[in-house]
Amino acid sequence: MAFGVGLSIGTVNTVCVTAADRAGRKTPGRRAAPPTTWRTTLTFDSSGTARVGRIPRHGRVITEFADLSQRGPVARVGHRALSAADLVATVVGSVLEEVLGKAPAGQDGRPDTGITVTHPAGYSENLVADLRSALDSFGLEHVALMAEPIAAATWLGAQRGPLMPGLALVYDLGGSGLDVTLVRVGAGAPANPIVGLPLHSADFGGRAFGGLVAERLRHGKDAPVISRVRGDDDTGALRAEHIEQSLRLVYKCLRIADVTMADVDRVLVVGGAARPHEVAEVLSTRLARPIVVAPDPERTIADGAAIAARQAVLAQDSGAHGHGPITGFFRRITRVAAL
Repeated sequence: MAFGVGLSIGTVNTVCVTAADRAGRKTPGRRAAPPTTWRTTLTFDSSGTARVGRIPRHGRVITEFADLSQRGPVARVGHRALSAADLVATVVGSVLEEVLGKAPAGQDGRPDTGITVTHPAGYSENLVADLRSALDSFGLEHVALMAEPIAAATWLGAQRGPLMPGLALVYDLGGSGLDVTLVRVGAGAPANPIVGLPLHSADFGGRAFGGLVAERLRHGKDAPVISRVRGDDDTGALRAEHIEQSLRLVYKCLRIADVTMADVDRVLVVGGAARPHEVAEVLSTRLARPIVVAPDPERTIADGAAIAARQAVLAQDSGAHGHGPITGFFRRITRVAAL
């Protein structure tokens, strides 16, 4: 049997999805849980045990560490300073323990479970190496890493495939920003299917739109006080304007790759801030290409990661190289005081 686990760790939320084998059966001893979402926050108790997703009334909570390119905060736990990569690895270990539970008897050493954690496609080799090293130091050597748009394309292939060879534009609108990436899909796609350069902007996304709404309330016409209620139509129009402005990042991505929208077969829309219907509507109208949006776009990347993890186990079972066994998987994943 093959069981996959996919994690997408964003600045705002962390999503974990599990994927059973092709027959839909869950692996004995594993919880085939529905997608689960946590706030990407960490707290540590006096013993050094980490807790994910909690916002305590009192005590310190660590946030804004998931984007390693921003050189996030360093936390001191016991006598050890934890880097942002260490904090991300702590989230991974804590979430996996909560989702999978303790490894059941007889499961250790069996390559029945694959685990994939995603990261932004714009990470440098050094940042990916930092994350790899942090995972390894937490006993998570067999957790695979995958760029977010590649995980999204994996979901697309599994849900809408088999795909003809071509280009997909992944439009990832999250809470903290927008990422736009061109990815080759279908038969013959290379091991690294990203075309051109992935682009990121913090000018768009959930936080940016919230700031825009607040700004309009403060300075908009006939809005002398910030408590003025904005109607749904006004909010929808403002969101549509926001998405239209984001198209400059799409066109820049196309120029760098030396392609046009005519070369793009479909636009895959993912991310928690992509739920409002105005997002897909504007992209469909302005880009004039088929738009693909999952029922819950926030989980698409984690879904793809789980599918990739399961596929790797199936490939290994067929004699190909894939994920190794998860021996030592639960070693030191939540207690970091002794690090």
